[in-house]
Amino acid sequence: MNFIISGKNIEVTAGLKDAIEQKLGKLERYFTPETEINVTLSVEKERQKIEVTIPVKGNLIRSEQTSSDMYVSIDLVEEIIERQLRKYKNKLVARNQGHPTASVPAGSIKKEFIESEEASPEDDEIRIVRTKRFGVKPMYPEDACLQMELLGHCFFVFSNAETDEVNVVYKRKDGSFGLIEPEFS
Repeated sequence: MNFIISGKNIEVTAGLKDAIEQKLGKLERYFTPETEINVTLSVEKERQKIEVTIPVKGNLIRSEQTSSDMYVSIDLVEEIIERQLRKYKNKLVARNQGHPTASVPAGSIKKEFIESEEASPEDDEIRIVRTKRFGVKPMYPEDACLQMELLGHCFFVFSNAETDEVNVVYKRKDGSFGLIEPEFS
């Protein structure tokens, strides 16, 4: 695996680099040797943040963890990535109805990992427990943000009055708002 490690507001010391390569190196059993793992370390006030992105053909496996200690953040991110990989494996196996080798993403995930009979906890299964239907009325993004705040939700789906497309506004971690617009290719 190829590690691409960078830092924002932090110097990537040899100790940090070794800790990252040792902890995330455990993921080597899942990936082919040419897989790239992008790691970004950053410090904001007292928050030590690590972001890990692993491009897997057609998908991204990504985790972002923050704590008061960078080494704790590294441990947390490794656990999350492993959990995501188990979910990804279950998805591939389910899609091919027990024939996991039918669509092993070339150049990223090892075939042995997909083919293994390792039991996955049922906690990792994605379950939709509720479906909700509602009328979507045209409104401006600012109005949608206000409606979202009034409802006390962290996101809101609406029809954009300017574009006549379904959009989503959401509340970001820093308290600001984001807008998701569809892009069809």
